[in-house]
Amino acid sequence: MSVSSSLLRRAALALLFTLPIAASATPDAGAPAAAVPAAAPSSTALPPLSSFFDNSTFGGAILSPSGRYLAARAGGPGRRIMLVVVDLKENTIKVAANHPKADIGQVSWVNDERLVFNLTDREVGPRDVYVAGGLFAVNRDGSNMRQLAARDAQDFVGERPGLASRKMLPWSTFLMDEPGAQDSEWIYVTSYDMEDDGKVRNVNLLRLNTLTGQNTTVQRPARVDEWMLDQQGKPRLAIGHERDLVTLYYLDPATDKWRTLASYNAYKEKGGTFSPLGFGEDGTLYVTSRGGKDTVSLYAFDLQAGKPKAEPLVETKGYDFAGSLVARRGKLLGLHYETDAQASIWFDPAMRAVQEKVDKLLPSTVNMITAAASPDAPSVLVRSYSDVQAPVYMLYNLQAGTLDRVGEARPGLDVRRMGTQDALRYKARDGMEIPALLTLPAGTPKGKKLPLVVLVHGGPYVRGTHWGWNPESQFLASRGYAVLEPEFRGSTGYGAKHFMAGWKQWGLKMQDDIADGARWAIAQGIADPKRICIAGASYGGYATLMGLVNDPDLYRCGIDWVGVTDIQLLYDGHWSFKSDMSDEWKEYGMPDMIGDPVKDAAQLAATSPLKQAARIKQPLLMAYGGVDHRVPIYHGRKFYDAVTRTNHQVEWVDYQEEGHGWSLPKNRIDFWGRVEKFLDKNIGKDAVIQ
Repeated sequence: MSVSSSLLRRAALALLFTLPIAASATPDAGAPAAAVPAAAPSSTALPPLSSFFDNSTFGGAILSPSGRYLAARAGGPGRRIMLVVVDLKENTIKVAANHPKADIGQVSWVNDERLVFNLTDREVGPRDVYVAGGLFAVNRDGSNMRQLAARDAQDFVGERPGLASRKMLPWSTFLMDEPGAQDSEWIYVTSYDMEDDGKVRNVNLLRLNTLTGQNTTVQRPARVDEWMLDQQGKPRLAIGHERDLVTLYYLDPATDKWRTLASYNAYKEKGGTFSPLGFGEDGTLYVTSRGGKDTVSLYAFDLQAGKPKAEPLVETKGYDFAGSLVARRGKLLGLHYETDAQASIWFDPAMRAVQEKVDKLLPSTVNMITAAASPDAPSVLVRSYSDVQAPVYMLYNLQAGTLDRVGEARPGLDVRRMGTQDALRYKARDGMEIPALLTLPAGTPKGKKLPLVVLVHGGPYVRGTHWGWNPESQFLASRGYAVLEPEFRGSTGYGAKHFMAGWKQWGLKMQDDIADGARWAIAQGIADPKRICIAGASYGGYATLMGLVNDPDLYRCGIDWVGVTDIQLLYDGHWSFKSDMSDEWKEYGMPDMIGDPVKDAAQLAATSPLKQAARIKQPLLMAYGGVDHRVPIYHGRKFYDAVTRTNHQVEWVDYQEEGHGWSLPKNRIDFWGRVEKFLDKNIGKDAVIQ
């Protein structure tokens, strides 16, 4: 095979600094980066914290509609993320946009000559974010920059005096995830109407000219929160939420008028609801639905009857279908989906053949292919990853059959030092099958009993684990720990029975599933029964605290960050903070799924870490964000005050500029450095085990 990066290396040298898209491999490098060498690494030095938790200097790439140009978000050590455009025919590179005090955020091609983007700032936390992303358009060579939506900050580099004073759209204007037609200077954007208290009144859809700023508003059928375009890039579906009701509206091409397509309850799992996925080239609407079965499948939707058709098009056995359509100039080529890992189904024979060729060149990785809009594009973009390899982006030349390295998410990490990860299922005490991921340190001998971290996902009503390179589990594995990530009941993605079995089971059967996973690892000879720590964020933090309460014989220590400490606090809150959870969720979702604050008050008290704090005797590390509006910091402070009355082995840290998680590299590195020392002391190399 040929994996070459010379094209982009030559281009990058012209920029006078090192861009991450200049990879180090050469055409004669032999095996691709995805192939794991058989030999173990010679050095015993551990990979540094920064290699896991620093910001990536590469933010992905997208092909232009013709496929001739490649736009990438890239920077360098100590530099802001820029927008660069590579001419793949001429092997040249241009900086299309950069800002001295901001990073390029979301990017999309308007047409082959023009791009739109917004800005972000990776150097400040949520406390200090006081500006919106704005919206800008620029030609691929960096000319004809225009600001389209307001951003309350410094003018963009290259703007002419007075440009920012032109009439422009408000700050609450955002790019859509859908690329649109990409055949003119026009795009569709969403614009939010806001109430005085900050709530969203309506989401409007605007047709916007990226050269002149001219725009028109698409007529709404009613109150709308989401919009969907068809394969021709035209508005076709609108979705509104009122209280607990979701209503879908369809813009009928035969009449050019909106009509109600269907309505369903947003929170009650009835099995007959559906979610729109996208449109085919012939106007077919594809949706995901249970169709009366346990797991979600992909269906075509009957637009006249207002319901999914009887027979599914794609079923993923043992998993709810989750994925996206892949189209090119209106033609549906296939779809991406996820079961234990990501994969593709290609309806188009040519794309099926391309996938086979790429997989042959990169046999050790999952290879997700994206096509340019034009069927004549000379290349496709490949995102390649595995459990030991963070995503690497490559261009596959359709004619030459070669791969060119574009960029990588985590350059410099030695795949030989990364832990291997397996998807598995174990039985809970009541017989329910619990999916999980198990990550083991590189080179672990079979049968060695390791210190184990049970890493509990947040949500909890989400799919928490995804096979592939993950900084948290890989960091822990690099320090010698086995990592078990259970998909306890209540997790989504594994069918209605698994999901609904977790309703009103916080601290109860959901907690048992997690403990049963740790005991499974002991029985398998994976985990040392005296060296197990439970850890997690948000709901995972709650489960950590309840694990220490319920199973003191199992867990030697716990790590809780931004964790819920009392369910009633989610309802009642505190005068100093207002939660960002919606009133509708509290009224219609939480009582059925988590617990009613009145009817289930006794259960909520019995499963409250705050009220059970005196029972926790194990070492505990706690961390919270000062401006967290999902689980405000008073959750942590109240619990810390309660638990330290009887437990003097509690460590506390708060990051005042952070929200619900750590956005700044310095805080991620500081936190995980604390985790490393805490684990070493309690279950690791420095632990004294009786």
